[in-house]
Amino acid sequence: MMAVDDDLQNILEMIKAAARPPYREMPVAEARAGYQVMVNLLDPDKEPIHRTQDRTIPGPAGEIPVRIYWPRETAAGESLGVFLYLHGGGFVIGDLDTHDPLCRRLSNRGDCIVVSVDYRLAPEHAFPASGEDCVAAMQWCAANAIEFGGDNRRLAIGGDSAGGNLSAVCALHARDNGGPELSLQLLIYPGVAPRMDSPSHEAFGEGYLLTRENMDWFMEQYIGNRDLSDDPGFAPLIAGDHSNLPPAEIIVAGYDPLRDEGMAYAEVLGAAGVPVNLVNYEGAVHAFMQFHSTSAACRDAVEHCGKVLKQALA
Repeated sequence: MMAVDDDLQNILEMIKAAARPPYREMPVAEARAGYQVMVNLLDPDKEPIHRTQDRTIPGPAGEIPVRIYWPRETAAGESLGVFLYLHGGGFVIGDLDTHDPLCRRLSNRGDCIVVSVDYRLAPEHAFPASGEDCVAAMQWCAANAIEFGGDNRRLAIGGDSAGGNLSAVCALHARDNGGPELSLQLLIYPGVAPRMDSPSHEAFGEGYLLTRENMDWFMEQYIGNRDLSDDPGFAPLIAGDHSNLPPAEIIVAGYDPLRDEGMAYAEVLGAAGVPVNLVNYEGAVHAFMQFHSTSAACRDAVEHCGKVLKQALA
């Protein structure tokens, strides 16, 4: 197994030196603010983009904030593919701003409209609130794409970590409930398993950014003491049927506790006949795609995802 990428090793050492306490030792608001501070430090550059708009869309429990990104002006009669982006953060932290730099880059490189969703977070809104919001946003994009210059026949969904989980959940929901038809599910180090018991959880649960202690805290906020190990709305890996799902591009990181879950999901999708491509950034750690300014691996992965989106939404 290759060593941790040099850029990312430097980041790990910087984070270790900062000696921040685990999330359970701070108020939720402080954990959320700390995530934004980390993103600002490790990816301070806000890439120019043609236009963005913050607005709200209808949701199952009230209005859902979204941010829409347009990469360029379109010609008369031209429309662009639409990529619905669901941010990571353990279902507890993360928002439109923490993932703004990444969404800008994916819009520019994918030549597509990106709709980033500020779904409800735990513990204020526990499972299944976040998934319900994301399904509503997916349906809204399909119904309203023409309004904002998109083509609802070219709709993809994706996200990182918890957002990868929610993207897989949405893809299953779309298949089982009459659409919308999705061109792609882009799952970036997704958490899709019912339990944190894989070899990568054991090997990389400490010292590689995403710790077992913080993952346990995320789950405590998201599901409390409920046993959802047989619910595919929580763990898409255990769905009884993975056939007829949209093509999948799955990104994993070699030193990520979630690595084996992403690999397992690629395997079950492929076995069910779903076109799937798995890319393992072997020297990378969890969340590396948010370190564009400081990580060459991140820059490579962003370029790769942009090409995948452009091809899927052409």
